[in-house]
Amino acid sequence: MDSLIDKVTYLAPSLAISVVVIALLLTANWALLGRHPELGNEKKLPRQLTLLALTLIGFVVITFALPVSDTARNQVITLVGVLLSGIVAFSSTTFVANFMAGIMLRMNRPFKTGDFIRVEDYFGRVSERGLFDTEIQSEHRALITLPNLYLVSRPVEVISKSGAIISSTLTLGYDIHYSRIESLLILAAKATDLKDPFVQVIELGNDAVTYRVSGLLVDVKSMLTTRSQLHRAMLDALHDGAVEIISPTFVNQRRLDDHLKIVPGAGIRESVKASTTPEEIVFDKAEKAEQQEAAQDRLKKELQVLGDQLNASSGDEKAKIELHIEQIRQQLENVSEQRKKAKQE
Repeated sequence: MDSLIDKVTYLAPSLAISVVVIALLLTANWALLGRHPELGNEKKLPRQLTLLALTLIGFVVITFALPVSDTARNQVITLVGVLLSGIVAFSSTTFVANFMAGIMLRMNRPFKTGDFIRVEDYFGRVSERGLFDTEIQSEHRALITLPNLYLVSRPVEVISKSGAIISSTLTLGYDIHYSRIESLLILAAKATDLKDPFVQVIELGNDAVTYRVSGLLVDVKSMLTTRSQLHRAMLDALHDGAVEIISPTFVNQRRLDDHLKIVPGAGIRESVKASTTPEEIVFDKAEKAEQQEAAQDRLKKELQVLGDQLNASSGDEKAKIELHIEQIRQQLENVSEQRKKAKQE
């Protein structure tokens, strides 16, 4: 009996410390992640890294509390270090590689939520950035999840928010001088509100010349709409200029006059104004995620500024600032609730 009591007494400090560390880790997990289910993968990343660091610290604390000799304790710590080193060494073939790639993307920040990116055959707007993968919303409204290792091991094309080049190509016959085509395509680009439009002769084929018209689009969020409008404007400009947009090898069995142009007749075009743009439907999740994240950042900055003003105020001014802080916190809570609902949907 005395021996059992002695063993319990001997192990009691280590058990107590282990229980306390585990309880603190569970509490930290609830505080950082458990009570914030509305957070996206991008917002969870720093919290997950913090929790990982706390777990490692807790393990070291428990190891030092073990009732063993210093030699055995050092061996345990060395073993864990070797295991971690082995995981890092073989990370190229495990999920740890995506974890490290996520940290790299977080530090370098080549893109952020809402940006247009292209990786090989994938193109879309970033809707979420996580610890192990990144989600983009494609032109077909599909959600595509790309591993972070895939992103860091391949060139990522990021569309700058300051503007993007919108282009379109077409082939026309050699019977029309390039200067005339250039002037008509420039008119089409200007009708689409593209800045500094220019035309290039891309290829001299056996049967046709390939032209490319390009211009700077300032509002990159309307890329799909602008590209479609550019195509329409090109049709209008070339048809109004009596230029046939038709293959040089075109064969028609009808008898036509030699001077007849295959272009639409005047007055048959109708301007149809859509109530919504394609971007509002295609990139809905990415757009909401960007707006909500921007709103959260703005409200947090306002809270920080108001907190500094509160410390330096008194009397009625302090009461007004406290009321304003409460209103900002309510708005921040509403935004968090909206993100939670959007994630559930």
